[in-house]
This record gives sequence, C-alpha cells and structure tokens, in this order.
Amino acid sequence: MAEDLNQQEPTAEEKAKFEQDVMKAAEEAMKMEAEANQADAQADAADAAAADANAAEQPAEQESTESAEDVLKAELAAANDRNLRLMAEFDNFRRRSAKEQLELIETANGKLLEKLSEVQDNFERAFASENKAKDLEAFEKGMQMIYNQFAKILTDAGLEQIDPTGAEFDPNCHEALMQQPSETIPEGHVVTVFQKGYKLKNKILKTAKVIVSSGK
Repeated sequence: MAEDLNQQEPTAEEKAKFEQDVMKAAEEAMKMEAEANQADAQADAADAAAADANAAEQPAEQESTESAEDVLKAELAAANDRNLRLMAEFDNFRRRSAKEQLELIETANGKLLEKLSEVQDNFERAFASENKAKDLEAFEKGMQMIYNQFAKILTDAGLEQIDPTGAEFDPNCHEALMQQPSETIPEGHVVTVFQKGYKLKNKILKTAKVIVSSGK
C-alpha cells in the first residue's frame, strides 16, 4: 500500500512543469484581460470623442436650421403682403373701371336723351292749339320734318334699320311670319316686310318680321 502511494506522488520535474504551465496560463489570461481592458478604454474614448463632436456640431446645425426657417418665414410674410396689396389694387381698379364705364354710359345716354328731348319739344309745339295748321298738307309737312329729325338722331347714334324687301331670307336678321306665293319674288326671298328690324353697329337689336315667298 505504501508502495502504491509512492508511485502516484508526482516527481519534482512534473511539479516544476505543472507550475510553469500554471504560470504561463495565468500570464496569458492577464495579457488577454489587459488587451480587453485597453480595447474597452479605446472604445469608450472614441464614444466620448464622437459625443463631444456631436455636441459641438448640434448647436451649429440648430442655429443654421433656425436661421433658414427665419428666412423662409420672412419671405412668406413678404409674399403674403405683396399678394394682399395686389388684390387690393385690383379690387380698386375694378371698382374704378365699373364706375367709369357707368359714367360713360350715363353721359352717352344723357347726350342722346338731350337730342330726343328736342324732338319731343317739336311734337308739343306742333300739337299746341296756336300752331295747329289750317290744312292737312301743312300738318303733314311739319310731322315729316320732326320724323326726319328723329331719324337723324337715331342714325347718328349708330342705329340702322333693316329693310330686307326683295332680299334673300336670312334667319339671323329676319323672322318669317308666313309664306305666300309670288309671281315676281323668287322662292326663299322676302315678299313683304311686316315690321322693320334694327341693328346697332352690326349688332342685331330686333329682327325684321317678314313674309317669305314660296315661289310661283
């Protein structure tokens, strides 16, 4: 039994080699731990540097963003102000134009009515008891003169009669009341003008009412 125990006890060389292996493993573990600590320290230093850089850049970026927003707000305010001014100026221009147009129409109507009032005066004088003609011929002559005055006033104002007697029927200017046969007027032409039409500077105010030929 003592012999077995003596055989199992390690030799001095084995103990020295074991101690060397343990020391070597310990040194390697300490080296690895030191490298790991150094890597962690470098990573922490890099993170701190990045944080410092971001902290330094953030105020500049924020200041730049705020400056750009202020510029855009100022430009928007200026554009809105110009738009409001233009709208106000346009509204004033529209009001002035409408007023000037109304005044122009009233002035033109005033001049026309002034001339027509002269016709009315002549009619009143013709119908006055002291101016009544002794014969029908003199009265008719006076009425003709007043009519001519009235017609000239309307012509000077741009009014034109439409008298399409014998002309080809035109639905744009004429209104057909009926058709009747005619020995002298071709088919589709005006036989009789029942009521004359009128136009003002090429604009039809009233169509002429006519009777149209249906041919022989």
